Amino acid sequence: MYSGLLIILLPLIAGYLIPLKNRPLLHIVNQLLSWMVYVILFIMGISLAFLDNLSANLLLIFKYAAVCFLCIFVMNYAALWLLERRRPWKTEHKQEKLPSRIHMALESLKLCGVVIGGFALGLTQWHWLTFASQASEIALLFLLALVGIQLRNSSMTLRQIILNRRGMMVGLVVAVSALAGGALAALLLGLPLKTGLALASGYGWYSLSGIVLTDSFGPVIGSAAFFNDLARELCAIMLIPTLVRTSRSTALGLCGATSMDFTLPVLQRSGGLDMVPPAVVHGFVLSLIAPVLMAFFSA
Repeated sequence: MYSGLLIILLPLIAGYLIPLKNRPLLHIVNQLLSWMVYVILFIMGISLAFLDNLSANLLLIFKYAAVCFLCIFVMNYAALWLLERRRPWKTEHKQEKLPSRIHMALESLKLCGVVIGGFALGLTQWHWLTFASQASEIALLFLLALVGIQLRNSSMTLRQIILNRRGMMVGLVVAVSALAGGALAALLLGLPLKTGLALASGYGWYSLSGIVLTDSFGPVIGSAAFFNDLARELCAIMLIPTLVRTSRSTALGLCGATSMDFTLPVLQRSGGLDMVPPAVVHGFVLSLIAPVLMAFFSA
């Protein structure tokens, strides 16, 4: 158990210990991170094609993903609604013109196309493709090191995180209620509790959760994690403009880890500039704990 945990955490910690002040180098790290996500998702698609009883397993993937998404979404929504009732988050901001939500959704769905492309190649059953699992492990270690570097060199300081109470509160509520949803999903699906908790620990970070859980649990659970977290992001993009009028905490919390990057423009235009600091802190906190929790529950 502990060796598996260390294998995942060591590259993350090693990357976090590397300070980078050079902007061009940071840009290269960000570019590499984007490319590695596509590479590993492509390999994940190849691994899917080598599953026994392929058609039955595909149905299982979507069943797991759908149940996990519904359980986690309901638990997050209920907990965030209660938070908003107890500690209202008020503002006088009026919504700006929003970026095209359809365009943003299509950007997210491009990753699905990469998985499908890998799957199509895997169906050829070429012999050299059987090394896909070993290749994914090496790529995963490299990806985690890059994630560590990116987290270390983000603009957020510990002081900024601690002082932004709203971002911290929403992040903690999302983290705990998502795990409750994962436990419920495990119960409904007849999965081990650790598997349900691991599925819930991605917090919308689909490009990492699918990769880590594929490495630990195999392509069925890994693919379910990917689609579960992708559905979260797509749902958040569609609901933010409506939710921000009645429950700003819910609008922020449903974004999960993506509130510091992909869904941040929608949050800012819908909720105003005062939405940005809590959104960045919320996303940073979840991005920091997601790999640790996934590693812990997957070990």
